Amino acid sequence: MPFTSPRSESSPPPLSPYLAQDDWLAIWLGAIVLSVSLVLVAWFGNDVGQFVAKPGGWRESPVAALIPTSAGVLHSPLVGSLVVGGALCLLFAVAQRIRGERVASFVPAFAVIFLLALMSFVLAGHEVVKAYNLEYALWALMVGLIISNTIGTPRFLRPAVLTEFYIKTGLVLLGAEVLMSRLVALGLPGIGVAWVVTPIVLITTYWFGQRVLKMPSRTLNMVISADMSVCGVSAAIATAAACRAKKEELSLAISLSLTFTVVMMAVLPMVIQAIGLDPYVGGAWLGGTIDSTGAVAAAGAALGDTALEVAATVKMIQNILIGVTAFCVAVYWTTRVDASRTGERVGAGEIWRRFPKFVLGFLAASIVFSVLHAFVPGGAELTEAMIKTATKTCRSWLFCLAFVCIGLETNFRQLLPQLKGGKPLALYVCGQSLNLCLTLLMAWLMFGVLFPPNGN
Repeated sequence: MPFTSPRSESSPPPLSPYLAQDDWLAIWLGAIVLSVSLVLVAWFGNDVGQFVAKPGGWRESPVAALIPTSAGVLHSPLVGSLVVGGALCLLFAVAQRIRGERVASFVPAFAVIFLLALMSFVLAGHEVVKAYNLEYALWALMVGLIISNTIGTPRFLRPAVLTEFYIKTGLVLLGAEVLMSRLVALGLPGIGVAWVVTPIVLITTYWFGQRVLKMPSRTLNMVISADMSVCGVSAAIATAAACRAKKEELSLAISLSLTFTVVMMAVLPMVIQAIGLDPYVGGAWLGGTIDSTGAVAAAGAALGDTALEVAATVKMIQNILIGVTAFCVAVYWTTRVDASRTGERVGAGEIWRRFPKFVLGFLAASIVFSVLHAFVPGGAELTEAMIKTATKTCRSWLFCLAFVCIGLETNFRQLLPQLKGGKPLALYVCGQSLNLCLTLLMAWLMFGVLFPPNGN
């Protein structure tokens, strides 16, 4: 079953049954955010960053994360956060009306979830927490989990618990950050690390889950395999939509991913320093194995600017595989898995219906902004300023909202049957071990032997 919330009988009919689908609406919302951000940055420059913000860091009082003593209230992260929250509330309220949902129920629910996301950012901003690279995603998930597993998720919040909708829109924004120029910058070595190892690990892990571990759920096996091998939550969402996984299976895969991401982004830099890896090799290893883009950047920064740039670039190159993976899974699931159950031949129409359409927005944003960055005079500066001051912040808010919602939707009593026998954990550990070994080998081969950066 796809992850869709049941509509209330009192809800108005959709304004457009075709556009009411989350995937198409995510593309439109992403396009609006990107277009408005581009225009604002072109008009106001970097000043836009003063009014598109998220909470900052703090040491003694959390108030400093929202209203630093060095800034006035008008230009504080609090005001910038509220501006983003208001804009997102407006956009998603319109989207909910198009979907045929009650806006009056959505707005107050969104306000509460936004405040929970705001609290998650504040918690992640403490200097000790930042020193351990415990990102906002983990805190957002924990906030939601605490509520859902203690008092239970209040019924009035459910109209704004739109996990996939937030992430899909955020992924369209992510497409603008995946610039082809970065792919060209690292060239064949980066492609070798990101595009050769990833499909090998995905296919091998899925085969291992089916044939060796004998996972009872094919969909859970596929979502965990894609989550671990491609790029974490983003790939999990796209793959889950393509194979029609259950929401409990998606939550389990994401929980495993976040847990191991925290461990890997703390441990891998220490391992790289201990064995004395070259910054290019070490950065490529980080970029190809750690799931979250933010965690990759944090781990790479611990090794220096070179490792940070290589790690982030390899991860961006790997992110391109989100669309490819979703398409391949949709084709495989419709022509092999579902067809074997029904005994009927599946046509191209069913593959198209199964394919997560928001991936088209991700690819379109990548192409459009890559062209703008490379071929339009002043486009590089404009694109980079837009990403830095506006769209990356909006994407972070969307992902934070989504992680709060994942926590609110996840109940440990429902997850326990999925963890029975420890097979999901064993699948993730074995797959990630293979990923670590193959990625390190490919990173050393590409950057250390075949294409050394210094030509040595």
